[in-house]
Order: sequence, then structure tokens, then C-alpha cells
Amino acid sequence: MDELRPQNYTDPRPAEHFAPFHERVRTHEPDWVYDTARLIVTPPSLALYRAWPIATNNVPAAGPVILAPNHFSNWDHFFAGIYLRRKICFMAKSQLYANPVADFVFSHGGAFPIRRGERDDEAFRTAHAILDRGGCVLIYAEGGRSRTRGLGEPRPGVGRLALESGVPVVPVAIHGSIGVRSWRRLRFPKVTIQYGEQLSFAPVADPTREQQQRAAEQVFDRVRAMYVALEENGRRSVIRSLRAAAAGAAAAGAPSEAPSERSYS
Repeated sequence: MDELRPQNYTDPRPAEHFAPFHERVRTHEPDWVYDTARLIVTPPSLALYRAWPIATNNVPAAGPVILAPNHFSNWDHFFAGIYLRRKICFMAKSQLYANPVADFVFSHGGAFPIRRGERDDEAFRTAHAILDRGGCVLIYAEGGRSRTRGLGEPRPGVGRLALESGVPVVPVAIHGSIGVRSWRRLRFPKVTIQYGEQLSFAPVADPTREQQQRAAEQVFDRVRAMYVALEENGRRSVIRSLRAAAAGAAAAGAPSEAPSERSYS
């Protein structure tokens, strides 16, 4: 597996440098850039990485929602979104805004910058603006890519957004994308994206860091459980288990929504 470069949490550019990107995403939906990126990345995601979703019906088709995946690869943005019919906006580290082309692609593709290593309230204002208009925000539960071969630890950011907004959170386990780092060796892993059941939190106007962290840990516990099941049992076994659980619930007369096309495919 290719080694990651050392993590850089400092961006020397002032907050004002990123104001136009925040304004763009606060006032505009992702446009043709998003559609073009999806068109470009979907074929290799299917052909090379055999990316497959589980339980996409856990993501509401409309209305505000937060997606909280684990994070190993820069492809995780695409893996999390290619099978969803709605567009997602995601927090991206400010260092990615490195030149005019990247600035245009990210801001028109729905991404908005977060300056890591400090309290970036502007990033959260942008996230709230997206949620207020009924949008979907992706924020990585670990706050960045894991630097090891295993899951990292949850950071309070996702807890902060969930508590401040009161918007439901969908935990997402992306399994296999750690191997995307080895693409130069022509090794392409099988990637699975599992969407968990929604978690809801009562709104808190000004949550403490401890409250944020506890909420983040609740979300990541779900992510970890799904990831471990995929790691230990494989996606076919997970799909069979979900199908069996759904059939059992139906036989018991428990109310449930009709599964989407790829709910347990």
C-alpha cells in the first residue's frame, strides 16, 4: 500500500481567501460540474473497484440530512455519492483549493472548504445553509483520512453539526477504499458502501465540545459496527443478513418502508 504524505493541518491563507467559495455553495446547488464528475468516475468505480451500495434507502430522497462516512481515500467522496439520486455537498480540506481550476471544480461541484486545525465557524455556517434549504451534507466522522490500515477515531465536527442542526445523521461505512492508494500497482480493491439507519439528536443551541464528541462517538459506533461486519463477513453475508432481517420484520408485521432498488443488492 502506498504511504500517505504527512498530514498538514495548517493553511496560511486568511479566512477571507475562502469567502467566495463559501458564498457560492451557500447560494447555489451543485451544477454541471457535479454531473460531469459523476459521469467520469462512475465507470471506473464499477469496472475497477466493483463499488456496490447497501441500503441506499436509508438516505432520504429529499430533506436535510447529514452523511457521516469513514475516510481512507480521496475517492470516498465519489463512492459515497454515485449511487444516490440526490446531490451531496461535502466539507473538503482547504489545502485542496490550490489553483483556479481546483477552486472552480470544488465550488461548482458542491464542496466547501474547512480550515483544519482551528475552529472554522464559516465552514459550519455553510453546512447549516445547505441543510436549511433541504440539502445533503457529507462530513467525515474522523475529520480526515485515516493514516493507518484501520479506522481512525471520531472527531467532534459531525457531532457539532448534528446537535446544532437537529438534522438526522446517516452513518456510512466505506469498506475497501483503503486499497485505492495502491492503484499505481494496478491493484484495485472491491469497495462496498453501506448506509446505516438514521440517527437523530435533539437540537442543542451551543453544544459543548464534550457533547459534540459524545454525539460523534454515537455516530461512529454505527460506522464501526458496519465496517467490522463487512471486514469480517464480506458484503454478500451482510446483504443476506439484512435481507433476512427485513423478511423477519415483514413476517412479524412490523411497519417498514419499501426498499429501494439497491437496498440490499
